[in-house]
Amino acid sequence: MMIRPAELAAIRAGTVDLAFRRWARPRVVVGTRMRTAVGLVEVTSVEQVGVASLRAEDARRAGAPSLAALREALAARPDDPAWRIGLAYAGPDPRELLRESIPDADEIAAINARLDRLDAASAHGAWTRETLDLIDLHGGVRAPDLAARVGRETPDFKKDVRKLKELGLTESLAIGYLLSPRGRAVVDAGLPEPRVRRPREEGTPLPRGIGAPATRALREAGLTTLEQVATRSAAELAAMHGVGPIAITRLREALAEQGAGLAGE
Repeated sequence: MMIRPAELAAIRAGTVDLAFRRWARPRVVVGTRMRTAVGLVEVTSVEQVGVASLRAEDARRAGAPSLAALREALAARPDDPAWRIGLAYAGPDPRELLRESIPDADEIAAINARLDRLDAASAHGAWTRETLDLIDLHGGVRAPDLAARVGRETPDFKKDVRKLKELGLTESLAIGYLLSPRGRAVVDAGLPEPRVRRPREEGTPLPRGIGAPATRALREAGLTTLEQVATRSAAELAAMHGVGPIAITRLREALAEQGAGLAGE
């Protein structure tokens, strides 16, 4: 179930608790917890509704600008029934806490045993340590470029990286990946000495939804965190090749989630 960034922010803030969709059949069930950019969002109800029965209160709770706008959004695919989905913020993604958790020796042994099982189950051979090392040495590099370095297809490579992310060992950036503190501890445990790395940059990473061209343009301008982006105006950002209206909107939304905004706003 796709939810726009602005709606996700409103769900976390508690000002939106409904969504409406046209589906041939429900795609979520009560109790489903979806991982999103703002954390976990739980489905609290699912019921079929008639579009004509919707009221202004439904539109308000769904974050729509008006009842007419909500009905217009549901005008597509009229042959499919309309569904009213209750939503609630269910807390941060547990993986975020896991990534920051430094494992002790017993935990590292358990993680390595899990990595061994992933390697043994793979049709293309052992890959876990190679991938962790690749990400550690080439943080922030595009997934297709990383996959090419080890002779793999990008979709399969990204699928395997997600398995490492589930273990709290990696984190996704707007472009590429980084090892988490947990992942670094696991890698270092297998080296003669801990690897010397650049200090992690302080600040909030750029949101993933702005797109690769905008991310590259911001990086080239020395803007690698939201706090740095907040020092620029919308006009300054728009003048950068690759930073379009959608990227600026997403940056505004991400800053608004922190109670901040672009310069001059």
